[in-house]
Amino acid sequence: MNSAFFTSQVVFSAVKAAVTQIVVTPSDNDPDMGDRIVPLDLRQWLARLRLLDSVPFAYLTPDSLLLPPESIRFFYVDRNWTDALIQGALSVGTVNSSDRAQLEQLHGQIRDEIDQEERVVREPGGEAVQKGPAGTITGFLLRSRAVSGWPGMHVRAYRKELGKDNEIIPESSPDRIKVLRMERLSPAVMLVLFDGVPVVVHVEEPRCGVQFGIRLETSGAANQFNAFVIARDANTSDDVPPSPPGTHVPVTFRSGSPGVLDLKRTAQSLINTPGTHIGPNLDGAEFALEMIRYPYRQVFGDPSQGGVGNIRDVFRVSISMTQLKAKFLKTI
Repeated sequence: MNSAFFTSQVVFSAVKAAVTQIVVTPSDNDPDMGDRIVPLDLRQWLARLRLLDSVPFAYLTPDSLLLPPESIRFFYVDRNWTDALIQGALSVGTVNSSDRAQLEQLHGQIRDEIDQEERVVREPGGEAVQKGPAGTITGFLLRSRAVSGWPGMHVRAYRKELGKDNEIIPESSPDRIKVLRMERLSPAVMLVLFDGVPVVVHVEEPRCGVQFGIRLETSGAANQFNAFVIARDANTSDDVPPSPPGTHVPVTFRSGSPGVLDLKRTAQSLINTPGTHIGPNLDGAEFALEMIRYPYRQVFGDPSQGGVGNIRDVFRVSISMTQLKAKFLKTI
């Protein structure tokens, strides 16, 4: 027997049997609280289906030219289409016109229950579940090496640009838009669905540890790059002006060893750069401060909203080395 037919028949049978409105006494530990037509397991299956789970990728992107390598495509989800998808799944289990008539009467209530259930398909721990009827769903498809390179990538959507406020606010905040689904469809393709229309979207490397690295810029010749770091003030951790883009300090490599830094010459370049407030001897902590790379954040949005067009204004260090030193000394 076809699995889709069997599942839909079970859904319809459960819905039809529940017309008697059996009352379940809710409890604080019962996830299936209140009077519902559709049982919990079936609601979850329908909610995932409406979030395009198990929908063939060819229906989302019928041609590879619509999603070329290293591209992102934002979109709206047509609620009429997804409601029709649910109705179609349920209708497979009907046998006669009487079944179809009864099911049609329940479509509105079933839709309301799935509206609530789709918000708990992906529920961050410890955050309040959002209530109310479902609204507009938006999202994006990202095809990039970044998806395979950073499986723990962070995606956040906001109703307004936060400017220099780097605090990560919870999804239950009115300024944040809930992520309904975030999943890698293939090693290099990610699908994300939002519970609303964001003004700005942040796609960021995972904050899983301290990273050290350099920056590259083209030198004008094909496949030729210059390596550099942006100098920081050792007292405040702020970039040395002009900022942006900051003072570029060239990074040199060992002769005959491509990709291996010449730490001694790089350290001397940092010492010679005005504004770093580094003495004649560069210690390990100061060198680490200069070389640290914060997680890269790509910002998508309308530059007229303020701050979006300048990533360095959106994401910057907000605590100085002086503050860290005072905190650590206090805890010793």
